[in-house]
Amino acid sequence: MLIWLSLLFLALFSSVAFMLGRGRAVKTAGGVARVLHSLPGYYGTYAALWAGVPAALLLLLGAMFGGRVEDAMLQAQRPAVVRALAVDRQAVFFSDAQAIASGIAPSEIAYEGELKAALDIKVAEAQRVDALIRYSVLALAGVLALAGFLLAFPRLSADFRARNRVEGWVGGLLLTCSIAAVLTTVGILMSLVWESWRFFQTVSPISFLLGTEWNPQIAMRADQVAATGAFGAVPLFAGTFLIMLIAMAVAAPVGLYSAIYLSEYASRPVRATIKPLLEILAGVPTVVYGFFAALTVGPLFRAFFNGIGAAMAGGPFPGVADYLMQVQNQMALVAGVVMGIMLIPFVSSLSDDIINAVPQTLRDGSYAMGATKSETVKRVVLPAALPGIMAAMLLAVSRAVGETMIVTMAAGLQAKLTANPLDTVTTVTVQIVTLLTGDQEFDSAKTLSAFGLGLTLFVVTLGLNIIALRIVQKYREQYD
Repeated sequence: MLIWLSLLFLALFSSVAFMLGRGRAVKTAGGVARVLHSLPGYYGTYAALWAGVPAALLLLLGAMFGGRVEDAMLQAQRPAVVRALAVDRQAVFFSDAQAIASGIAPSEIAYEGELKAALDIKVAEAQRVDALIRYSVLALAGVLALAGFLLAFPRLSADFRARNRVEGWVGGLLLTCSIAAVLTTVGILMSLVWESWRFFQTVSPISFLLGTEWNPQIAMRADQVAATGAFGAVPLFAGTFLIMLIAMAVAAPVGLYSAIYLSEYASRPVRATIKPLLEILAGVPTVVYGFFAALTVGPLFRAFFNGIGAAMAGGPFPGVADYLMQVQNQMALVAGVVMGIMLIPFVSSLSDDIINAVPQTLRDGSYAMGATKSETVKRVVLPAALPGIMAAMLLAVSRAVGETMIVTMAAGLQAKLTANPLDTVTTVTVQIVTLLTGDQEFDSAKTLSAFGLGLTLFVVTLGLNIIALRIVQKYREQYD
């Protein structure tokens, strides 16, 4: 709370610095704003930036890393009675000391005798350290704010290039955001690589990539071999791509034909009605689609296939009839169809925008050559819009590969190597969530396999992106 109050006060101080800086700039110009090198607002912004940004950064760094500094200072000197405890028990001891010092309920562990006395000492020390860090950061932030204002304010004059300096601050902010985005990507990739490397030290990559059995629960004892096929990821990727193909078989034609109709054939009132209705589907939470699949689509599909099986009973294919009569609610077909419905607005909306961006001159030239509207759409508009349409399809594929909730509720959790859309399957993302749910230790192959799956999915997705990019570049060169 104190940090937020400090940021609020700093914002007020920066506002005052803005007004003072703007007033000084106008005053140095003799009250004539057009004499200034930059607009008066730039001068005020320059003063406000120096008065607020360095101090705000310090406050944020103190809020982010103050707790770690406090931990390090508390654990620098450990009483003998604490050193005698196990490592995890020592961590609980210091956590309880900080919790009590902050007024938070500690763990349910009882402390008695020398351990209780050591806890009381550490609680008092935690309170002193917390106050020291907190007020030191506040004092230093105040000094920085005042020093920044005193540094910037005297420099404001009529010939001062305030706009260039403010734009330099903005450029630095944009550069920082770009670096943060790159470092975030690198951090994600490095964390995947590191944990996957630990996993592949236990499980052979060949067995993982080519194995056809997925059952990580068997690797629970030290005398078991983890690389006996229980970590074969082929069934997971097979289920992922099976559901993705079913979803795209629904979303691609429906979404693309909807976009063609809305952009080329529909009247303005029809377009103004149908396009928002389609885009509403994009705002429906995936868990709602999961409920729809589990409670509506699944039972309908089961009744349909059970009815076909009953009709085929006594016919020449008794095995097929028996199989269809045993179809259950959860199957790859249900998950794929519902996921395809979810993806329709992504394909339709983006494709519609791309088709509308095709220059009208291409259409007029086609009509002038005697082509009909359907021929123009087929031979001119769609080829010209193909790069954007491919991008829309790629976005839909990425959503389908990364979807979890619909698959969990509609396709089941059974890892099965099959191409039958009526079977229960699971996907890579569902297994990652399953493996990392609950209290897990990151020292077992079972948990680390989630990172192996994540890295493999990352590589596969990257390959798909490269292939799609090459296709887009090829046709873009042809039709630009």
